[in-house]
Amino acid sequence: MMHTPAVPPPDVARGAPTWRALGMLAAVVLAAHALVLRNAPSQFGPVLAPASQRTRVFVTRSIAPLPSVEVAAPVAVARVMPVAKPADKPATAKRLKEKVASVQQEPLQSATDFMARADPEPTATSAPDAPARTSSAPAVTTDMLDPVQVAAAPVTAAASAATVVSAASAAAVPSTGPSLTPITAIALPPSSKLEYTMTGQAKGLTYYAKAELVWNNAGSSYDASMTVSALFLGSRSMTSRGQLGAEGLAPTRFSDKSRTEVAAHFEPDKGQISFSANTPSVPWIKGAQDRMSVFLQLGGLLAGNPAGFPPGTAISMFTVGPRDADTWTFVVEAEEKLNLPYGEVHTLKLARQPRREFDQKIELWYAPALGYLPVRTRITQNNGDYIDQRLSTVTPS
Repeated sequence: MMHTPAVPPPDVARGAPTWRALGMLAAVVLAAHALVLRNAPSQFGPVLAPASQRTRVFVTRSIAPLPSVEVAAPVAVARVMPVAKPADKPATAKRLKEKVASVQQEPLQSATDFMARADPEPTATSAPDAPARTSSAPAVTTDMLDPVQVAAAPVTAAASAATVVSAASAAAVPSTGPSLTPITAIALPPSSKLEYTMTGQAKGLTYYAKAELVWNNAGSSYDASMTVSALFLGSRSMTSRGQLGAEGLAPTRFSDKSRTEVAAHFEPDKGQISFSANTPSVPWIKGAQDRMSVFLQLGGLLAGNPAGFPPGTAISMFTVGPRDADTWTFVVEAEEKLNLPYGEVHTLKLARQPRREFDQKIELWYAPALGYLPVRTRITQNNGDYIDQRLSTVTPS
């Protein structure tokens, strides 16, 4: 069987390109693309980054730590909050009870208590009878003198100005300087018991109290006590014990008792006065009194020489409390007639004026007809609070 050779379709036979022509055409196209890509890469190809932006070669190195610096802790600033002022409210029983309770928390200020407000620092006084010692302490100037004594006129030759130094340096002050009032004559009353009615004011609250002074004159020795008691305020007592001699009272122990007891001990053999409150001792001075005996000693001076203390005369005494000591100066003011619960009494008034910020003003009235026993005492604080003690009865004891 014979095969007839395939004859291409008529359209292919007439115009179709040959394989050779197609290969040449492909070569020309490839050459054209290569030429274009080589001559214009910035327009048609990827652009390389400039040298300054190209990735650098990774290099390692050691970094030394920085020196440590201490930073101060921040200071906390306290924020001050405004305090709203409470509105005024009418007085009620509850407020009155609270006020009484606040007063009750403070020690009762009896007529013989001159320590209701402590001075800025304990003080003591030097006198000629104090032991002479060498020291670099500054010399006493007129600025340190008691203004009451400087202003008093006339002041008898026996009166003197008091100098005040700290208790810690009292032992180092030279003995030169003003002297205390010398004792020339003294007459003390017989044993007796005096009762007083008291009116006081503290923090705007008026209160009432009873007081009792028991004076026991045993001839060669004595003891005296003042006890004050008041509703809501409790009680307080001050006691002085010691010897009696030609110069009057010589205390050996003074105590002040409220919730607790504090005491001062007079030790002339050691030349000192010591305190149970662990405060520094002060030098013992002849004629020193305590805050109880000083009232009786003053009365004894007036009774012993009535004509020797005219108005304007100053009387200075070294006076010891339960924690410190100082020179107290009283000035004789004038004669006065008082109407007391006891009755009408002719009296002689003495007064101690404040010298420092927290000192108290003390006014005393003595009755010559009762052996110059104190029949009235008024103490006024620098803030206006006061206590007024008036005699109601006197009985022998």
